[in-house]
Amino acid sequence: MVSHVPPLTFGPGAVDWQHRIDTAELRRQRAARARQVLKERGVAAVLVAGPLACRYLTGLRGPEYTPEVWFVLFPAEGEPVVFAHAGYIRSLPDEAPWIHEWRIARAWLRGIAGTEASKHEAAKFADDVRAELQQLQLLDEPLGVAGFDRYARPALVDAGIKIIPGDDVLLDAMAVKTPEELSCLRMAGTITDRMWVAMERACRAGMTDGELSSVGKSAASSAGADSVKAGFRSGQLALERGFKSNQFIVPGDLMYGNVCGTSYLGYRTCVYRTFTVGREPTKQEIGWMDRLQGRLLAVIEELRPGAMSSTAAKHFPPATEWGYADEVEVLTIEIGHGIGLNGYEQPAINRQWSMDHPQPIKEGMVIAVEGREGIPGQGTVRLEQMVIVTKDGPQLIDRYPTGIKAIG
Repeated sequence: MVSHVPPLTFGPGAVDWQHRIDTAELRRQRAARARQVLKERGVAAVLVAGPLACRYLTGLRGPEYTPEVWFVLFPAEGEPVVFAHAGYIRSLPDEAPWIHEWRIARAWLRGIAGTEASKHEAAKFADDVRAELQQLQLLDEPLGVAGFDRYARPALVDAGIKIIPGDDVLLDAMAVKTPEELSCLRMAGTITDRMWVAMERACRAGMTDGELSSVGKSAASSAGADSVKAGFRSGQLALERGFKSNQFIVPGDLMYGNVCGTSYLGYRTCVYRTFTVGREPTKQEIGWMDRLQGRLLAVIEELRPGAMSSTAAKHFPPATEWGYADEVEVLTIEIGHGIGLNGYEQPAINRQWSMDHPQPIKEGMVIAVEGREGIPGQGTVRLEQMVIVTKDGPQLIDRYPTGIKAIG
């Protein structure tokens, strides 16, 4: 049976009289999870670039204006080594005292200095990594590498380092959430409920999508969200995909909204809801939503520890039912996907992959399940909910009503 996760008993702020989200414990739990996966896979260390993966391993945020300007060497045993970008290496050690090993990061800014200069800098980068591996007595061990470009990998090999793909280690670790991560995702989901309520109250025909979205964004920001996203689609923009255009909301609209990407302590949400403006939904529209709710609930019911993604994916209709020849044409539209620091994490649940390449469903996963119904050119309803996989069954995080809500 599907249930809701119990409501949080605290808000987003910090107090001294109640246990709330413990960010120090969040960092410890993630590092322990990563080390567990490294040991299970027999990988002695990973070298990782990319802000989300580095944040997962270290609890740090860094410069994100261009790839690979900072990176992390994370061993299965011992302290992580953070290679920080120029300037940040002066301030970060005071702001992040839980990191004890700091080095200056060499970078080539996506090759803007030219091929020869970039190769030269990458060779120095590889020498720095080699020196750290030697210090850790790991030079003879394969090094998992994730998030680096075409200059980094050959340079590491030329420096005598045995490299292997490191992406699977990170995907595996991040798929199962720790208790503190689950609290972050529950808080993020609660913030989306707040956004929907605020936008429901504010919506009036004649507003633009941007005006209505800004109400939700303000509600999220004031509740502690560190990233806020909101948008609405109707008419021709609603099926299958449409870019946000700041269109006017008009009387009689059938529209759906998404707040995907709104986050708390970096943990993201992926939630859709559907509305009518100034009228009740029609019988046809209610029928669309009933079908959609039914199949998504059937998918969610299968999200139990020990199940396989193929069992859940069978409840999504085949692409041929929509008149398409290939499942790729509904990729990310009819799907279940893990969610955390990344908008898409393991597992993937759809007919495109799950039937032939099933993945295990594990306790502690958080999975967003989404779909749509409608007729192109006439209207579309969409719905997406976030689910925690528990030993007692799937538990929904977001609580805002899932039917078509008449507003405005």
